[in-house]
Amino acid sequence: MPSTQSQSIVDKVLALPLGQNVKNFLDYLTVEAGLADNTILAYGRDLKAFQEHCKSNRVSNLQQINPVLIQNYQQILTRDNKKEDSSIKRCLVAIRMFLRFAKLTGLIEDDFTAILETPNIWQKLPVVCNKQQVIDLLNAPSPDEPFYLRDKAMLELLYATGVRASELAGLKQSDLNLDIGYLRCMGKGGRERIIPVGQAAIAATIEYLTKLRPKLAKPLSSDSLLLSRTGRPMSRIEIWRLIKKYAIRAGMPRNLTVHTLRHCFATHLLAGGADLRSIQEMLGHVDIATTQIYTHVDQERLRKIHKKFHPRP
Repeated sequence: MPSTQSQSIVDKVLALPLGQNVKNFLDYLTVEAGLADNTILAYGRDLKAFQEHCKSNRVSNLQQINPVLIQNYQQILTRDNKKEDSSIKRCLVAIRMFLRFAKLTGLIEDDFTAILETPNIWQKLPVVCNKQQVIDLLNAPSPDEPFYLRDKAMLELLYATGVRASELAGLKQSDLNLDIGYLRCMGKGGRERIIPVGQAAIAATIEYLTKLRPKLAKPLSSDSLLLSRTGRPMSRIEIWRLIKKYAIRAGMPRNLTVHTLRHCFATHLLAGGADLRSIQEMLGHVDIATTQIYTHVDQERLRKIHKKFHPRP
């Protein structure tokens, strides 16, 4: 069953010209391509905006789409909307995939996607906190608060495993093997990975499972690990808000997000001597080039390598 947010996007798409074609494409991405829900939602929003552009130019079907229309839309994206380069690139990828799907299914004869030039994106170094800052964040929940045990387990698991907020929100009790010290995680594209869990996170999780979760659970509660005060599974948005709350309490940088703990997890492992391949597997990166960004983050590690190996230190 589609989520409420997904259904809302589909309804808006169907209300516009080309709506059924776009819906068929999004269904294809869901069923055949197996893309993550958040990716499909983003593509849906991008194609809805493209449909609006088509409508304003009196284009109501696929056969009327031409290179000039696409080039004009690309200019609007880069000039008027002041979007981030990464957002523009995703918009253009969505249009390219949509038109290729249309040609593949025989809806159009020509594919104009070759004219789409995606912007070059500068690779930004991720925000990373030092170990003391992370400790301060992990200690931010107060034992006097009603959801202390849940929030403590949440923070410890994020830092111990490097999982994304959406992955943590999707964790089931059955995904944990705390006796051995591992959890099973379903990542982007439905890819499964096994991640070790440290002793601090294990202890916090066991305390939450034995003392608080039974009180939060309702008769119709699912097997989800993290439950809200109403007994329903916590969403990634709720996790994001809690991280922001505790980051402010701990005096952390204002731009800290849930993903910052993922970056800290990888960077601190690398600083401790872990190899890139192992970190790649634990993070669930398909390409090790994505993981290599962390080699540029740990400045102390770079200084030590330079001092050790350069002929004139």
